[in-house]
Amino acid sequence: MIIIKATPNSEAGAMPDQKLLEEMGKFNEELVAAGVMLAGEGLHPSSKGTRVRFSGDKRMVMDGPFAETKELIAGFWIWQCKSKEEAIEWVKRCPGSSNEEGEIEIRQIFELDDFGSELTPELRASEERLRTELESRQS
Repeated sequence: MIIIKATPNSEAGAMPDQKLLEEMGKFNEELVAAGVMLAGEGLHPSSKGTRVRFSGDKRMVMDGPFAETKELIAGFWIWQCKSKEEAIEWVKRCPGSSNEEGEIEIRQIFELDDFGSELTPELRASEERLRTELESRQS
């Protein structure tokens, strides 16, 4: 998962300019052509978001905006790369706004095998059924 961190501009609701949209569109086309990109979306600012905090049985709902811009997400991609190094090389090519600094985080998504023996054959079968159903809905 490629996590695009929020900036003061993205949190203010500023939309990218036409040049950046064109550059991002071209970059996304390259990712798709290479078989890397599985999904990707930009996110509205946290002022339009809500958090639900869990503490035991209690649930607390908090509406945005949220204070720590550096901890917020402005968008994401789901990529399938052969290695972390490949993902890093793609991220280095990512277009960015020329008028502000940005940060992108790379995180590996768990595979079923990562859960070890805690994932019983029954749980694995259930998870595989869910994934198959999701894939069929997306087709």
